Amino acid sequence: MRAFICAAAFILLAVPAWCGNIRLENKKVRFIFESRHGGLVSMEDLGQRRTISSAGGAPVWEITIGGRKVTGNAFSSFTHRQTAPGRLVMTWKGWPEAKNKDITVTVTVRLREQEALSDWHLAVEGTNGDQVPGIVFPQIGGLQHTTGTNLAVPNWMGELLANPGEQLKKPGAKFEWFYPGHLSMQLVALYDQRGGLYAAADDTAAYRKNLGVQLGADKKLVYYMVNYPDQTPGRQGYSMPYNAVVGAFTGDWISAAELYRQWGEKQSWCRQSRLHGNKVAGWLKSTALWVWNRGTSAEVLEPATDLQQRLGLPVNVLWHWWHGCSYDDGFPEYVPPREGREPFMAAVKKAQAQGVRSLVYMNQIQWGNSTASWKTQHAERYSVKNADGQPASHVYNIFTGKALTNMCIVTDFWKNTYAGLSDTVLNTYGVDGVYMDQTCLTRMCYDPSHGHPLGGGNYWVPNSGRLSDQIRARVRNGKEITLSGEGVGEAWMPYVDAFLALQVSRERYAGVHGWQAIPFFQVVYHPYALAYGNYSSLLTPPYDALWPAEHRPANMLQPLDTAFNRQFLLEQARSFAWGMQPMIANYKPLLATERKEEIDYLLQLARVRNNSLKYLLYGTYRRAPRMAVPEERFPMSRLSIYAGQKDKVTAFEQTYPTIYHSAWSAADGTLGIALASVQQRPYAVDMQLKAADYGLGNSGKIYLVHAAGRRELGSYAGGTVKVRFELAPREVCLVEVTPE
Repeated sequence: MRAFICAAAFILLAVPAWCGNIRLENKKVRFIFESRHGGLVSMEDLGQRRTISSAGGAPVWEITIGGRKVTGNAFSSFTHRQTAPGRLVMTWKGWPEAKNKDITVTVTVRLREQEALSDWHLAVEGTNGDQVPGIVFPQIGGLQHTTGTNLAVPNWMGELLANPGEQLKKPGAKFEWFYPGHLSMQLVALYDQRGGLYAAADDTAAYRKNLGVQLGADKKLVYYMVNYPDQTPGRQGYSMPYNAVVGAFTGDWISAAELYRQWGEKQSWCRQSRLHGNKVAGWLKSTALWVWNRGTSAEVLEPATDLQQRLGLPVNVLWHWWHGCSYDDGFPEYVPPREGREPFMAAVKKAQAQGVRSLVYMNQIQWGNSTASWKTQHAERYSVKNADGQPASHVYNIFTGKALTNMCIVTDFWKNTYAGLSDTVLNTYGVDGVYMDQTCLTRMCYDPSHGHPLGGGNYWVPNSGRLSDQIRARVRNGKEITLSGEGVGEAWMPYVDAFLALQVSRERYAGVHGWQAIPFFQVVYHPYALAYGNYSSLLTPPYDALWPAEHRPANMLQPLDTAFNRQFLLEQARSFAWGMQPMIANYKPLLATERKEEIDYLLQLARVRNNSLKYLLYGTYRRAPRMAVPEERFPMSRLSIYAGQKDKVTAFEQTYPTIYHSAWSAADGTLGIALASVQQRPYAVDMQLKAADYGLGNSGKIYLVHAAGRRELGSYAGGTVKVRFELAPREVCLVEVTPE
């Protein structure tokens, strides 16, 4: 009788656990779940004829409820049914230890037609008011790892790690990133030379979640996503307001990014992007170079003016330490400026007359709890509260030891406070924009008096957007301003004009720990998000004049060892090739002579980029044609561009490409191939591409764009583009392919 029922299982509403394994497949991908508790047995890429996961029946979810962690193995009843072709519903009931015996967990997995992707959803009912602070789902274990395995993550701009399992061997080790925040997109790719696991979420409303990778008990990799239900008392259940996406892909991290781009470009954050909608200030788009200096106007605006005169193109500033308070502890007591109201305003106006615009630093979420205003404004009641009810504070300033506390952006009090400060600096002091530090981050707040869901939810990003709208609404006389965020983030593209992306200088602030920077975000969203920034510096760090004098070093802003000059070039080459507005930190005019080759390289790079904006500002990232690029070991330094004085320069060597290159499609159908050499000798460029792969016609012209302009390099025919020329030492250029 049992054999008969199992054979006819497809006609039953629910299938009991004693039938065989559960298969869900289309022509591209197959999932097998075990029938006793619904654990994942395996995942197969049918197109590649390979196993992605051999989880052996590991649970696909883990719920923390009432202070205890539970998986499907603890439930007494498990049933499943395929409600439609390619759609599986699995249900768990009867947790013996639950206060409420009616707790039900339902997982739905739906395969996409003709794709190796699937959508996963979880709902839990009958929690009877018990707190459910976290739900790990989906959990995909049994993922192989070898020396050829790579992990690509959009940790802000993007990072890539070879052989992640090696770093995860340490007890308790895991990689975990939160979204929206350091995780700029909802995506993780784990792959080898053939491809691998594509894991994402299709959340269009920016709910808080974590994505992570760790080693399982079987010593294989496990991908997981942590979902955060809000903790409002009395909740009876939770249903994910989005789907998790699990699938297989062929290729590398660029392939995974292109797959994500197909989804991302359809979302509201692209339709409402300020860059794509031509809402950003004209002066921002025309910025050829940024100077990131700190201190008074003489230390910031005057060096920028000097550099602009040398470049002959617009140079603007990111301005820290203009404010009257000590950095990283006196916020938000920014005004009046430390050099005084009238001198500051006069300097800003003079710089504007010379074409230099300024973004001034104002942290979007921090309040120093040692400030007088913290007490007089009763700021604590509007601060972010941890789950224990205490304010979320952190000590960033290693010199004063004073803490900053996160402010809850949902509260009108904080939005009004920050918008009022922005009104003052933009309209009274006359600056051109605000760098809103820590904008592209989110916090979970548990204060019930703030009027938002407790803990998890999606309240942070829209309120960050409302704050930006509030600031813009106060700008007078049609003034073009810029609001910049820290890092990059898809959810903020409708709200900020520019994103400070610093991973081109990852080694300088983080050293080398296996991770390498990649332009993951740019592959997906370059035409929608203007990225700028660089830690690249040729000088030792400055020191805030308002910090304790006993820590002030004697060698502030002195030239670094010339051994690290190529590190500076490498950082600039990445910035150019990855489609970013270039920047130099800690610029002083003496560098134009003492580091002439490096400054000349920067100016050359800025000029070439300025001649290539339809690609490097507005273009869509394409896979670059193959080039045999030599690699070399570079001396590198780890030293912050500021506040690093308790550490000496950490020197190390690492192997890097000596030429960075990328390809970009323009809206007019042409193709640009950017090249930036940091070699000390000529290089024979020899690359070939199929015109059809880039949407080009069968014949056309090839041009070379350089600092002085554009010249014809040759032509192509027969659908094959061959590019051959000699790239000079330390040359920056762009090859333009124009179809007839």
